[in-house]
Amino acid sequence: MKKALITGITGQDGSYLAELLLGKGYEVHGLIRRSSSFSTGRIDHLYSDIHSLERPLYLHYGDLSDSSSLITTINQVQPEEVYNLGAQSHVKVSFEMPEFTADTAGMGTLRLLEAIRYADWPIRFYQAGSSEMFGMVQERPQTEATPFYPRSPYAVSKVFAHWMTIQYREANGLFASNGILFNHESPRRGPTFVTRKITRAIAAIVAGRQEKVYLGNLDARRDWGYAPEYVEAMWRMLQHDEPDDFVIATGETHSVREFLDTAFRLVGREADDHVVIDARYLRPTEVDELCGDASKAARLLGWRPTTSFDQLVRIMVEADLQEAGVDPASVLVSR
Repeated sequence: MKKALITGITGQDGSYLAELLLGKGYEVHGLIRRSSSFSTGRIDHLYSDIHSLERPLYLHYGDLSDSSSLITTINQVQPEEVYNLGAQSHVKVSFEMPEFTADTAGMGTLRLLEAIRYADWPIRFYQAGSSEMFGMVQERPQTEATPFYPRSPYAVSKVFAHWMTIQYREANGLFASNGILFNHESPRRGPTFVTRKITRAIAAIVAGRQEKVYLGNLDARRDWGYAPEYVEAMWRMLQHDEPDDFVIATGETHSVREFLDTAFRLVGREADDHVVIDARYLRPTEVDELCGDASKAARLLGWRPTTSFDQLVRIMVEADLQEAGVDPASVLVSR
């Protein structure tokens, strides 16, 4: 039975990756930060079976800012694969907490790579990169060879982590791969991210609990995919013969306004009746448009996205209606 260690296992991607690996027969270990409140909601349905041999999932306290906990956990678990998904990942928050963001997203990756370098067994390492690294894009679409131009402390930290992963691969011979993932969403997306903020607001509006949703830049365009498909790409990278860097994207762009209109129309409403622009949600430096070219992943990994933009929006709206206690069948427009 293969063993995998996931940092950020309680996040959107971590929870879907844990499901995927468990389904493939892995023993899965997750690193979680000690907190006075429970933060395992996304994996509770998996963690409840901790004593079942059919679902060997174990959680360990640790933090990307603490080298000793990383070294201890890796040596206790002795994983064959390590997926680094942990970080302060909210772009807007990174402007307000740049040092913490850099410490987790940037230096945290370095600490993890160092712990792996001193392991006396082979470990395959996956680093979660971000399309935000392209920032003020230098070419369209963006590929693995497109120069980075980060526009936030989060993106700068991810660029550091990306190049540090390449450094350890080339200088120390580690099997270390970077996934440059473009925006990927799901019903497990954090409620402060714009897509989930929109779909949760729609559910609350339909349920009669609120009237307005406050948003920032509606003209930003993103390449949006479905998170469960993107974590499979992570796994495929570590099954590849050689470590490498891969863009994971759909190749399509849609604006926040398009997401809004598509989502509201699913419940027979107009977005303009409910949306208020709030300057507090504007970034100091904006990323106008991101669009990825995942042809390398298709060619070498056999990975392709299958969920369309409209399908993704519908999946999220339907899930949030259910969470709000509204029967989706009673309100969703057929198209």
